[in-house]
Parts: sequence; C-alpha cells; structure tokens
Amino acid sequence: QVQLVESGGGLVQPGGSLRLSCAASGRILSINVMGWYRQAPGKQRDLVASITRGDSTNYPDSVKGRFTISRDNANNTMYLQMNSLRPEDTAVYYCNAHARYGMGYRDYWGQGTQVTVSS
Repeated sequence: QVQLVESGGGLVQPGGSLRLSCAASGRILSINVMGWYRQAPGKQRDLVASITRGDSTNYPDSVKGRFTISRDNANNTMYLQMNSLRPEDTAVYYCNAHARYGMGYRDYWGQGTQVTVSS
C-alpha cells in the first residue's frame, strides 16, 4: 500500500503562485510514476503534471511553462510549483501514485487539496 497526503492549497489572486506538496509513505519503491491531477466542479479529473522514476516530466499545454513538478526522494515528497495562476486553474488538486501491485499496477490517490484562484 501507498499513502499520499497533500498540502499547500488555498486562495490566491490571479497571477499569484502556490506550491503543493505530496508526502508519500508505505511501499515507496513500488511507485513508477507520480503525478498531480485536478478536478473542477462538474468536470472530469485531468492530469496536470507527472514525473517518472527517471525524473522525466510531462505537462498538458494548459499548464506548460507555468507549473513545475519535482520530487525530493530523500523525503519521499513530490511538489507542484504553480505560477501565473488563472481563475480556470481553480479545482481540487489530487496527488497520484502509479505503483506495481502484484502482477499489475494500481493507482493510489491523496485526499485532495482545494486551490482557488480569485480576486
């Protein structure tokens, strides 16, 4: 099992910045890819950023150049630095870990943290 705990959400004005953190515990070595997803009311949960064990990163065009994903392996923590925030970035942000589980894989999720971008 993998446990994920997010922190760092809040209210920020347009153009501002926030940094989200995701602390992982449990079977850390089973994790292949970690990522951040977000879900706005009435919408599906979408990928915001991902990072592999080899530190390859991936971003959708909507956040490319504004968001940066990183990880601190010594502290088993993943971060999402969000700059130049826009009202459309408002959503609940979820930490995800895609990990080996038996002969396959399993996705683990954090509880989510609210990010609100508003003046």
